[in-house]
Amino acid sequence: MTEDREVILVDAKVLPEVFIKVLISKRLLESGEVKTVNEACEKTGISRSAYYKYKDHVFDFNQMQGVLTLMAVVVDLKGVLSEILRIISSVNCSVMTINQSVPTDGIANIHLTVKTDLMKISVDKLITEITKVAGVRSVKILAKQ
Repeated sequence: MTEDREVILVDAKVLPEVFIKVLISKRLLESGEVKTVNEACEKTGISRSAYYKYKDHVFDFNQMQGVLTLMAVVVDLKGVLSEILRIISSVNCSVMTINQSVPTDGIANIHLTVKTDLMKISVDKLITEITKVAGVRSVKILAKQ
């Protein structure tokens, strides 16, 4: 199994019901129809653990336009992640998901999915800016919609 994430498009009709219910729960929370994850899970009939297990991995395709998934290899130094997030915010992107591995030998992988529909610069320029951060070893595009 590879560490790189692969994004695939699958017809919802063939997915296990839990994925659809997680997506519905996310929509309920985003719309304000429910206020808490617990309420959303009760309404859709899934456990909170199922919601949290899949919430960062299930997205509505229509909301995925202008989405970029990156992997950064970083040195475990204070402030590296904060600076990456500052750059992303400064170019008018918003973070959808973020996962950081536990550092091994002082190196960690960060997977970021960012919404780019309002981004002020090119993807290449964003990569360049992130790469300039002290402690960033490399940045790779994993998926781009």
